[in-house]
Amino acid sequence: MKIFSAQQMREADQATMNTEQITSLELMERAATQTFNLIHNRLQGSPILIHVFCGIGNNGGDGLVISRLLLEHGYNVKTYIVNFSDNRSKSFLINYDRLKEISKNWPIQLKSEADLPEINREDMIIDAIFGIGLNRPLVPWVILLIKHINKARCFTLSIDIPSGLYTDKAPDDPEGVIYADITVTFQLPKLIFFLPQTGIYTRDLEVIDIGLDRSFLNQSPGIGILISKNEVLPLYRPRPKFSHKGIYGHCAIIGGSYGKTGSVVLATKAALRTGAGLVTAYIPECGYEVLQSTVPEAMVITDNDDELEDIKLDFKASAIGIGIGLGTSIKTTKAFEEFLSENKSPLLIDADGINILANNPKFLEKLPKNTILTPHPKELERLIGNWKDDFDKIEKTKAFSKTHNCIIVIKGANSITVFENQLYVNNNGNPGMATAGSGDVLTGMITGLLSQGYDPLHAAVFGVYLHGSAGDIAVQKTSFEGLIASEIVSHIGASFLELFKTPNVEEPIQQ
Repeated sequence: MKIFSAQQMREADQATMNTEQITSLELMERAATQTFNLIHNRLQGSPILIHVFCGIGNNGGDGLVISRLLLEHGYNVKTYIVNFSDNRSKSFLINYDRLKEISKNWPIQLKSEADLPEINREDMIIDAIFGIGLNRPLVPWVILLIKHINKARCFTLSIDIPSGLYTDKAPDDPEGVIYADITVTFQLPKLIFFLPQTGIYTRDLEVIDIGLDRSFLNQSPGIGILISKNEVLPLYRPRPKFSHKGIYGHCAIIGGSYGKTGSVVLATKAALRTGAGLVTAYIPECGYEVLQSTVPEAMVITDNDDELEDIKLDFKASAIGIGIGLGTSIKTTKAFEEFLSENKSPLLIDADGINILANNPKFLEKLPKNTILTPHPKELERLIGNWKDDFDKIEKTKAFSKTHNCIIVIKGANSITVFENQLYVNNNGNPGMATAGSGDVLTGMITGLLSQGYDPLHAAVFGVYLHGSAGDIAVQKTSFEGLIASEIVSHIGASFLELFKTPNVEEPIQQ
């Protein structure tokens, strides 16, 4: 599923109106009716009091249509107009008049802090104040209204995006944003739902199809792609009957230092579980017995006693994952530089490998084209510098990717794979995966896919998805708190099987 910018969504609306020869008002009626249907199906005529807060633009127009439909179906509704400006959209004004025609109780006008309404904990709120149209800071009394709504702590549904959010930058006031229990967004998801600074404002997301022009949607590249099973299943490469281990590559996992051999154990197991034909761990001698006893399927090459000083493989690796547990000592840094100078294999760099690159920017010139980097936030910051917000972070990561011809996986709740100008936003995984070693597992999984001949971008996107899926399967047995990285490894096989399962429509799909 594509992710569009606010401007692209407006263009999609216009293309739909042109193709279908309909007005903005008719498209608004369609979108709001779809939203009402979702609400009605869940409430089933519940007698709760519903507060609908409408702005004075098209998002407010959506809210007015929903209010009218709720009243027509017998719901107990109070509608409010948030008068933050004298400008009103044409569609808003028409729907305002339509609402007045069916109700003796006209919408309540809110103009200042003195007008804040009473809201009880057991009520429901529908937020239709701004949507994607917000383009300037909120006036102070509207911020107080939003804080008042949030303080009520009742169930809140936002239309398209929570009010107070921009679509292309962080909010001016983090407390001046609606906290939605669910956001009903139109046609395609927006990037804000998947970033740490802005994704916190909606607990659940529902994307509803409002019938926007398919040709336009298909032809427009979008700013990103939301990665789920439908997007990764075509990447899977089935195995022929007459396979042997030599077909699936011989990869190397290079890393470790005294006290940090476990990272290589996790990555090595993960590479094997992901299907690499052969895996060799290249480690300091101090980790030899650990590797041989915990991963009997792997081969081991050792370097110096406690750290890597001279990285020399005695075979041509089909892919290499390097950096986990490596350390950044002078000797190891020199060995890393020499390795980069000589390496010709597809490459993934993680952890201390990234830290060495950040400390020695000239090493970046030695990276093979389409090298994959998998930093956590602090490692990314060391690599690309500070950022003012998540959107700035993404722009700087794009620039880095283009400059150095590399693929970057920004690890997080919705890991984002960045390749030049395109974003691939992962849509699985869970908070239990915020645990030591989880990133090492990902290193092994992507390296294992590279080893089998997957295109580097496909290996990164597919590996991130399988990693999240394995974590989601494992956490059903362990809880978030109880999940450890080795259990993610144990469920990699199940993550492949999950690709081919059909959801049971009679049971809710766990998010």
